[in-house]
Amino acid sequence: MKKLPQNQVLKGDCIEIMRSLPEESVDMIFADPPYNLQLSGSLYRPNNTKVDAVDDHWDKFDDFDAYDRFTRDWLSAARRILKPSGTIWVIGSYHNIFRVGTALQNMGFWVLNDVVWVKTNPMPNFKGRRFTNAHETMVWCSKDQNARYTFNYEAMKALNDDLQMRSDWTMPICAGGERIKGKDGSKAHPTQKPEALLHRVILSSTEPGQIVLDPFLGSGTTAAVAKRLGRRWIGIEREEEYLKVARRRIASEPEAMDREVTQHTTPKRKEPRIPFGLLVERGMLSPGTVLISPCRRHTAKVRADGTIISADHRGSIHQVGAAVQGAPSCNGWTYWQVESDSRKKAVPIDAYRQRVRAELH
Repeated sequence: MKKLPQNQVLKGDCIEIMRSLPEESVDMIFADPPYNLQLSGSLYRPNNTKVDAVDDHWDKFDDFDAYDRFTRDWLSAARRILKPSGTIWVIGSYHNIFRVGTALQNMGFWVLNDVVWVKTNPMPNFKGRRFTNAHETMVWCSKDQNARYTFNYEAMKALNDDLQMRSDWTMPICAGGERIKGKDGSKAHPTQKPEALLHRVILSSTEPGQIVLDPFLGSGTTAAVAKRLGRRWIGIEREEEYLKVARRRIASEPEAMDREVTQHTTPKRKEPRIPFGLLVERGMLSPGTVLISPCRRHTAKVRADGTIISADHRGSIHQVGAAVQGAPSCNGWTYWQVESDSRKKAVPIDAYRQRVRAELH
């Protein structure tokens, strides 16, 4: 079996190279394919300076049929190397994203989200005949409808000041010191993506050590960010000038920090299970300890076997919590509290559980 190349920039056609890689070997793919902008003629600003638009040969196709064939070919090659638990992100503009979306669904990919990148500093519409195009769309897909994919919900929530991360991401286009330029001062790559965008993409849908592949590496943003976040990476690029830029950039990126720093918030469902009785066994809560509800209307006593008893009910912390409230269910860990003399306030028993988890870790 052919060995998967890792932490390398591979030169050549992405379709041919992906077809040569081992099947189901990649955890995540981020693709920034040609947009097929269909530009006709030069574009000028009001002061008659020429706009540095994307008119490179790699973005030109004879017609929509040719672009659709190209899209199906590279997506088919990408699907082959994607693990059953892997996901794919494809970014595009109104020129191509709808055609790409159709191809994704026709090939069996399952759309998880369409994420809108809202640009805070978009290029103006100089002719004044349309709305300013101020966003791009990313389609995020699992390999099929029933796939068990990675989504680091807690990490995204933490990144967003403890609020659920939405599907509209507001951030500037790549500019200033981040924008890589050639010796003549011009852009090294016309469509360089901001590192913040890739940081969020990679952090949201991969774990440290997993493999991220970019079939259209360009200036190397995906690989540079993956390296920084402690992921393994593979980049594919056929244009020699971009290869040089990407390789220099990635080489200058420091190795990932230690795993503790690159690790993200662990989902609660993946934390080790701690039975309430373990707190009693360890003497953290003694038999007879009185538990109180947040409203202080209900109380219960801890029993030696890890159950609790109230005036009318007995059972687990969850069962009694639900019963005293007349509710169908209850998270006893967050409902029941213990009076703390040192803090002069009640402390949720979940604080004791977290202490045990920390000790076990």
